[in-house]
Amino acid sequence: MDKFIVSARKYRPQAFDTVVGQAHITTTLKNAIKQNQLAHAFLFCGPRGVGKTTCARILAKTINCENLQPDGEACDKCNSCKSFNDGASLNIHELDAASNNSVDDIRTLVEQVRFAPQAGKYKVYIVDEVHMLSASAFNAFLKTLEEPPSYAIFILATTEKHKIIPTILSRCQIFDFKRITTNDTVNHLQEIIDKESIIADKASLQVIAQKSEGCMRDALSILDKIVSFTNGEVNYTNTLEHLNILDHDYYFKILDSLQQQDLAVAMLLYDEINRKGFEGDLVLNGFAEFIRNILVCKDDKALQLLDVVEGMQEKYKSVAKTASLSYLVSALNILNDAEINFKMARNKRLHVELTIIKLNFLQQAIDLFPSDGGGIVKKKRVNDAIAVRFKQVPSIQIASTTNEGKLYLQEEKKTTVSAASITNTSSSVVNESATIVAEKPTIQQPATNTSTANTGVKKSLLEALREKAGDKYNVIEVKEVEPLTIEKLQPTWNAYIEVLQQKGDKHSTIGTFKIAELKIVNDFTFTVSVNALTQQKFIEQEKVFLVDFLQTAFNNRAINFTILITETSMQQDVPIHLTLNSKERFERIAKQYPLVRELKERLKFNIEY
Repeated sequence: MDKFIVSARKYRPQAFDTVVGQAHITTTLKNAIKQNQLAHAFLFCGPRGVGKTTCARILAKTINCENLQPDGEACDKCNSCKSFNDGASLNIHELDAASNNSVDDIRTLVEQVRFAPQAGKYKVYIVDEVHMLSASAFNAFLKTLEEPPSYAIFILATTEKHKIIPTILSRCQIFDFKRITTNDTVNHLQEIIDKESIIADKASLQVIAQKSEGCMRDALSILDKIVSFTNGEVNYTNTLEHLNILDHDYYFKILDSLQQQDLAVAMLLYDEINRKGFEGDLVLNGFAEFIRNILVCKDDKALQLLDVVEGMQEKYKSVAKTASLSYLVSALNILNDAEINFKMARNKRLHVELTIIKLNFLQQAIDLFPSDGGGIVKKKRVNDAIAVRFKQVPSIQIASTTNEGKLYLQEEKKTTVSAASITNTSSSVVNESATIVAEKPTIQQPATNTSTANTGVKKSLLEALREKAGDKYNVIEVKEVEPLTIEKLQPTWNAYIEVLQQKGDKHSTIGTFKIAELKIVNDFTFTVSVNALTQQKFIEQEKVFLVDFLQTAFNNRAINFTILITETSMQQDVPIHLTLNSKERFERIAKQYPLVRELKERLKFNIEY
């Protein structure tokens, strides 16, 4: 029994003309070979399975061919071509950078470049998956790649061009491979099944080509699996079954039930799909692609974007004629959001069913909008309009206070004065605020116009209140600010000491307050001098209450003080040995104990001060 060879290896292209879907690259390479304009380094980049490594091998074989054909192809008859086909050529070296990505591997490759080929014109080095090389390996490769020997040609292949450093890219001739189209894949698969005597319809080959997503290697692998599964008879049904692809007939039935707003039928269809083993995300993705295909069929110019199996185009076109454009676009948005949120949903089935419910009632939501240009839908008018009743706001009373040093209105009779009763009349204008409390020590005149209509004489706010309130209120004015003087400061300071004594504070705190020296700086500040840091802390603990006590006594909220420590006391608090440097300390000790200096000289100590 012969050893089985997979189709991807068995039918691997051996010439440029047999490469599928990359005519723009093969033509360029053949012309370069014919005109002898080969670059010293090539970079083949593109998706997987599109022929990068295959083209690299064909190029290496062709440039060493002894009987090059006029069209730029190899002869496949000379010794060089035969040794290449047998895998025994010494002029071609392949390196898998995925497993050999270290600096040592690249250095070994660079050392091999120094030796000229024993037979043939060129030594070709093919480095596959070159993006896997480390940064140090790239750097070790730079100089050789830039200025290789005349007989050396490097061909680099990668699927991730963005991972290659720019210094490598600038030294290579870059060729971008594209994905193989569905038609090219189907034609190539048809050639293979004809050679292998396999029975397969075109619809099944189209499904295989769509599933491969432009990768020829994947398409050939899928074909081998389906042939083994079906025992050599491939059709549309068993292809869908093997690839776990939902038949588009289900999507047609679901869309028809949704357009008719038959929710029960749509839910039963999804239940049948779910029992066949298809997950919810697969259903959402497939239905979204189905809606997209119908949307494409709405315009004849976009029919070339319709990628479906043969025989289904007409069915898509007929459905597109009946479905509205607004419904298709809205449904596509709903399905897209549902697919994104599918992973976060705990109940997957319920998530899909909710999406079906939204699609079922989507047409009703669209019908709410007028079809004559997209105007605004007006709300239904009510025949008997009922006026809104507003709650009557009670009158606001003027707040009164008995604290000294504040402006207040003292009520003699229990009378309520509303805000409306003290508004601007022919006599005066009163501030809009209902509560009149002056926190500042002085009364500022209001900036509003308070002139009367009769006399034109301006009145202050206080006068206006007196005139309006009459004998009902006694107005007490704010006390004047007293200047800060040592004559009153000292008695006030002593008064606070008595407060501390009544509170039963520590004797140390009271003693600190008694020995503190006060000195006036200006009308608002003074200094408190103490002898030690501990005394400063005692006063700082009481500073908040002390400042408030002084401000109340002088009726001046700007009063404050600072605490100072006298220099003499600070110097006395610090021990003298801490103020000396190391040399001064040694001299002090040596003066007191002369033997210390003698010991230093005898032992020849080199002391660093």
